[in-house]
Amino acid sequence: MAEVRNQKGVSRQILLMTLWLTLLMLVVKVGSAWATRSLSIVAESLHTVIDGFSTVLSLIALSSPNRQSGREVWGHGRLETGLALLLVALLGFAGLSLFGVAVDQLATDPTLRTMPPIRMRLSVIGLLGIVYLASMGLALFERKVSRSLDSSILKLNARHILQDAWLTALLLIGLFGIWRGYAWFDPFLTIVMVIAAGLSCWRVLNWQLPLMVRQVAIAPEAIGQIVRQVQGVTQCYEVRSRGIVGRQVFIEMRVMVHPEFLGASEWIVEQIEGAIRDRYGPVQVMIFVEEAQDELQHPFEQVRSDQSSREMDSN
Repeated sequence: MAEVRNQKGVSRQILLMTLWLTLLMLVVKVGSAWATRSLSIVAESLHTVIDGFSTVLSLIALSSPNRQSGREVWGHGRLETGLALLLVALLGFAGLSLFGVAVDQLATDPTLRTMPPIRMRLSVIGLLGIVYLASMGLALFERKVSRSLDSSILKLNARHILQDAWLTALLLIGLFGIWRGYAWFDPFLTIVMVIAAGLSCWRVLNWQLPLMVRQVAIAPEAIGQIVRQVQGVTQCYEVRSRGIVGRQVFIEMRVMVHPEFLGASEWIVEQIEGAIRDRYGPVQVMIFVEEAQDELQHPFEQVRSDQSSREMDSN
């Protein structure tokens, strides 16, 4: 238990560091966009907002009382769902506005000579480059720690940040081109960044959405059928499953074990988890083992005795 708490504490500290750095990046990018009048920097800031949203979801999930070690996948509540709707509304409004302005600029004057000049500076490009390298370093460190702690939360958050890293690199190259005088790079990059932001948002929601609606990952009947095939198990009930099959599924159940097998409870739990993992892939199973009560057997014994009485009466 102490080890689990220590792992959760380490994961929470890393996520908080990632969140603070993400907020710092957002402030720097918004300030740079204001100083240079660059639409592409504003559009790239949308990716920073998505990264921050992903980190906040991970923090909320790690603080949930339903999680034991940070490796489980469980349904989200109203807060996370409300944040997701707010994110979609924000990205939809900002993305469509930026997309419309960029298309209008390219259609009206591709050379942007009639537009206010973009005041790009090498100091701004260098500052964004430093922040980008810091973010990459923290994401790589987060991925390394996620492997040592076997934490799917850290692994997912680090992977999402690294998947969008090429966009920031593309932005830095484009900003250098703008500084060299190719002003049309700015609306072109804006369009690319808005489209990529939509895809990035969908990628996050595609992972989180099945958890937000609390859909059942695996039918309880299918799990019960597998569990009852394990020797010593007499009954399986209150089966719940969350997550996505093939990625990570968290299963919780109550199992009744025959009194003769009660001493081998750990072996039975291992057999159940192994059988489910062989069938459905990565899973984590929480099993509450109970001793089968004699009352559950009385009705069957009564039926057999009644049948015996009828046979004797007929003879």
